[in-house]
Amino acid sequence: MTSRPGTPDGGAPPLPGGFRVVLDPGSRRLDGGRTLLGGAPLRLLRLSGAGSRLLDRLLDGATVAEAAASGRGDAGLLARRLVDAGVVHPRPPAVRDPGPVAAVVPVRDRAALVGRTIAALGGMSEVVAVDDGSRDGSAAVARDAGARVVRRAVPGGPAAARNAGLAVTTAPLVAFVDSDCVPEPGWLEPLLAHFADPMVAAVAPRIGGRRAAAGRPFERYESVRAPEDRGPVEGPVRPRGRIAYVPTAALLARRAALVAVGGFDEALRFGEDVDLVWRLVDAGWTVRYEPAARVRHDHRRTLGPLLARRLAYGTSAAPLARRHGRRLAPLQVSAWTALAWALAGLGHPAAGGAVAAATTAQAARGLSRLEHPWREAARVTGVGHWRAGRLVADAVVRTWLPLAAAAAVGNRRARLVLLACVGTAGLADWRERRPALDPLRYVGLRLLEDAAYCTGVWLGCARHRTLAPLVPDLSGLPGRRREAGGSAAGARRRSTSWPSGVAWQ
Repeated sequence: MTSRPGTPDGGAPPLPGGFRVVLDPGSRRLDGGRTLLGGAPLRLLRLSGAGSRLLDRLLDGATVAEAAASGRGDAGLLARRLVDAGVVHPRPPAVRDPGPVAAVVPVRDRAALVGRTIAALGGMSEVVAVDDGSRDGSAAVARDAGARVVRRAVPGGPAAARNAGLAVTTAPLVAFVDSDCVPEPGWLEPLLAHFADPMVAAVAPRIGGRRAAAGRPFERYESVRAPEDRGPVEGPVRPRGRIAYVPTAALLARRAALVAVGGFDEALRFGEDVDLVWRLVDAGWTVRYEPAARVRHDHRRTLGPLLARRLAYGTSAAPLARRHGRRLAPLQVSAWTALAWALAGLGHPAAGGAVAAATTAQAARGLSRLEHPWREAARVTGVGHWRAGRLVADAVVRTWLPLAAAAAVGNRRARLVLLACVGTAGLADWRERRPALDPLRYVGLRLLEDAAYCTGVWLGCARHRTLAPLVPDLSGLPGRRREAGGSAAGARRRSTSWPSGVAWQ
């Protein structure tokens, strides 16, 4: 079994010398540049003087090697730590010779589509189309388009098809592209560049993301809400992060990493992409999302197929929860945050506000070294509580809708809370995505979509006899970890968990 690279003590190696870094748009430098606030979950990183100067050089555009030449500290380790935290993002050097890259295209009954997918995969050392029991001539179309065809007589699902393709390729890098996806010109280069980092196991492009300005309301909605589209912001992919997973409908991966974790789990008909990414991360690898690489995807043109697909995705929650535990919890916030919102929902907004104020005071104590600790604490906890409120609203609509609807039948306050959750989830989403669609229809379509997903979650729970995907995770009670000394990278580490659910380092 091939393990990920690392230092002799088991830590991550320095970021390679040819890399540059840029500050994440959501990160902020405080205290004269010696404190960083950013990442997901939110972290507070305090730098030594040498570390701060190194970061100055890096953010001024120096490569890791150029910053290290200043002799002020280990720029590679500092850059690695900040990249892993999501506070900065890597800018790898241009690709000179990536070596052979294979492509695997799983297909089932898409004879009208698979040819264009294969045609868009120029520059690959080989293209393997895995025909997963098609009955419409997909194999012949793929072969005529120039692909090597592997035939599976009995359909096994996308995980089995991808594993079959992986088994017959030999290239060190393998691109998985579904037959309803079409890579755009130049899509591969931004993905390949990240593999100059030996820690990277996989990089995903942005799938879709072209909003429709015309057409039927449903088509305009789907163009901004397709589940394959992970949005315009790059970042590391990991459980409970800002980007918790990426779909493997389009993914470039390191063969050694896939082999090390056993490939795709063929027992999962849905959710196999979430499972694979989380197993790679658990094994110590890095997975990144790179929206500069674009792949077109066929949006569903009628409401029925969309709702059926969302329901199917919901059924994956139960088997994923069996594998990954509380990571599949429908709501992941601190108990204090949950208490604040519960009090507000029960008609005690003053008490809820008092709990929120207490978390601000607790956060201010942890930020006491800053010039304006109360101002920063109010900003951070305010944003944290608002985001947590949205998570609560999403959980009510996407997971607990049957319970909320039953409670609303005979209780006016419960009806108001349910309406507030539906409105908050839908309108906040509409405001962020700015679709070419009025708010009322957008919220209505989103409610239908969430109800379909919720139905799938409950069906999956019944099928697998588990309630795990329905139970919230209210961890994050106040607590501190021991402070570590300064590091060679010039960063002093301190980890604290706050009532608002914000993690500090």
